[in-house]
Amino acid sequence: MLSDNMKKALNDQINAELYSAYIYLSMAAYFEDANFPGMATWMKAQAQEEVGHAMKFYAYVFDRDSKVELKAIDGPQTEWKSPLDAFETAYNHEKHVTDLIHKLVELANKENDHATRSFLNWFIDEQVEEEASTKAIVDRLKFIGDGKPGLFMLDRELAGRGSGGGE
Repeated sequence: MLSDNMKKALNDQINAELYSAYIYLSMAAYFEDANFPGMATWMKAQAQEEVGHAMKFYAYVFDRDSKVELKAIDGPQTEWKSPLDAFETAYNHEKHVTDLIHKLVELANKENDHATRSFLNWFIDEQVEEEASTKAIVDRLKFIGDGKPGLFMLDRELAGRGSGGGE
C-alpha cells in the first residue's frame, strides 16, 4: 500500500498527465484552425500518449491497493502566436512534467518506496524522449522561421507520426 503522501502525489500526477493531454488537444485544435493538419496530427498523437501515461499511473495506484482520486482539469491555453510559439509551449510543458516526475522520484527515495521508484524509471526515460522530440521540432521551426515552404514541408513530415514517422 502507498503512503498517504505518495498516494496524493501519484493522484496529482494523474491529473497532470490528463492536463497534458488536454493542452496538446488544444494545440491540435489550434493547428487545425491554422490549416496545419500534420502538426494537428502530431499533437493529437501526443494527447493520446499523455492519456496513456495517466492510465499507467492510474493502474499503478490500484496495483498498490490505493485509491485513485480524480480532480478537475484546468482549461488549457487555446491560442498561440505561431507554430513555433505552440511547440515552445509544448517543450516548456515537457520540462515541467520532467520536474514533476523528478519530484516523485525524490519522494519515493525519501520514503524508501522501492516499488514506486522502480515504476518511475520508465517515466524518467520517457521524459528524455519527450523533451528531445519537442526540442527538435522547436529547433527546426526556428531554422525555418516564417518560410512557408519550410513550414509546409515540416507539417507534411509531422503528419506521419501516427504511421511510425515524424517523431
